[in-house]
Amino acid sequence: MLLQENVLLAPLTTFRLGGPAHLFVQAKSAGEVQEAVLFAQSRNLLVFVLGGGSNLVVADSGWPGLVLKVAIPGIERRAANDDQGRALFDVGAGESWDRFVSHAVMAKCAGVECLSGIPGSVGGTPVQNVGAYGQEVSQTIESVEVFDRKDGQVRDLCREACGFTYRSSIFNTTERGRFVILRVTYALTPGGHPHLEYADLKRHFEGRETQPNLAETREAVRHIRARKGMLIVAGDPDCQSAGSFFKNPVLSEAQHEDLQKRAAAKGLTLPSYPGLEKSNKVSAAWLVEKSGFARGFGFGHVGISSKHALAIVNRGGATAAEVLALKDQIQQRVEEIWAVHLEPEPVLVGF
Repeated sequence: MLLQENVLLAPLTTFRLGGPAHLFVQAKSAGEVQEAVLFAQSRNLLVFVLGGGSNLVVADSGWPGLVLKVAIPGIERRAANDDQGRALFDVGAGESWDRFVSHAVMAKCAGVECLSGIPGSVGGTPVQNVGAYGQEVSQTIESVEVFDRKDGQVRDLCREACGFTYRSSIFNTTERGRFVILRVTYALTPGGHPHLEYADLKRHFEGRETQPNLAETREAVRHIRARKGMLIVAGDPDCQSAGSFFKNPVLSEAQHEDLQKRAAAKGLTLPSYPGLEKSNKVSAAWLVEKSGFARGFGFGHVGISSKHALAIVNRGGATAAEVLALKDQIQQRVEEIWAVHLEPEPVLVGF
């Protein structure tokens, strides 16, 4: 285990901001993860587990304890032990998520093609129940191998034990901080058709006579994400961000009715789409834009992406404090105008 001191975290995140880690370890095996956790426990150090750094805002003061970067590699395919013909992929938590999606698509296995272009590592996907364009990882996750910091054991958690809901799991709610994700097993469908239920994808392939294959769907998703500034492209000023900064609110019927009335009073039509049972999921981007924060909005060194209203971006030299100030301003205005509270999606580290 190589222990480093005062390692800058900004270069390890897509936001490119934040202070240093007091101590830093990169673990490439379950054994190294265990060693790092035991080391931290023996010295009573706070531990933060870092993956791909794509969904974080690191405080300007950094992290006072140990940052454990999980870099476990590997993608292995095996047949599922059932009669459904599924293919199981055991993937190291340190693998690039988009590399795995590309691997699955090239293997002609369906189930994650609409999640193309999402930055970050495989280990981060179960935490947030990552989703986009009509798919969520909870639909294909078979199990998650974890190191349990409570008893020092490595164990497998089945899908049901992970408690997946919209952008949520036990890993970021009831058991936050308890488990270090080591590997994730995904069950995909060999020869399966791409999932084409999302409006943006339907529009992209509109008028086409033949059904697109998985590879064409992947490229379409990446194209759409790039157009919205949600694909990491070197040199693009809209790419220094944590992606979507706010979750799409899921409202009760009463809340949704109130929001529709508020929109109608302003001569606006509220865009929405079906959410959970007896609730409605509404567009956080629409709420942000209709509260005075247009694409390209500037606020010191931070601003709103010129391509997508949900992305707060680092325009260069931004501080975490500036990001949070803009976040607070957006939340306050949305709540004042629409009586809806926006929940941040990124993890706030060191605050």
